Amino acid sequence: MSEETVQKGDTHSPPVVLFDGVCKLCNGSVNFILPRDRKGRLKLAPLQSDYGRAVLKQHGKNPDAMDSMMLLEGKRLTVKSTAVIRISKYLGGAWPLCMIALVIPPFIRDFIYDIIAKNRTRWFGKYDTCRLPDPEFEDRFYS
Repeated sequence: MSEETVQKGDTHSPPVVLFDGVCKLCNGSVNFILPRDRKGRLKLAPLQSDYGRAVLKQHGKNPDAMDSMMLLEGKRLTVKSTAVIRISKYLGGAWPLCMIALVIPPFIRDFIYDIIAKNRTRWFGKYDTCRLPDPEFEDRFYS
């Protein structure tokens, strides 16, 4: 998907999870999301991809900053704990009940999120390159 497509801000486009493609914790989160999004509503893109960088630029974010998982829903980009919680509404089973966590003030949620984000590569490690999608989920990834 091109930067031009991103800039149009199509409100009818599918929601996109943006993640650090080399972070093992982030990739673990993607591995958690894929089978639980049984309807295939979420698309995914590494922040390092052309698509991810274009979204970051469009929303005034540093395209070299890989410190947050993000969720693009139409024209709205959510980051940090809000993005993680909002992703749950697209998952099957009881996972949408996690949306109730939005009642916790963001400064509390993001404080915890920031501690994990700051230490994620030290605690969980990182890959040398971005992940390649499994063939069965290839159509769910933007590059």
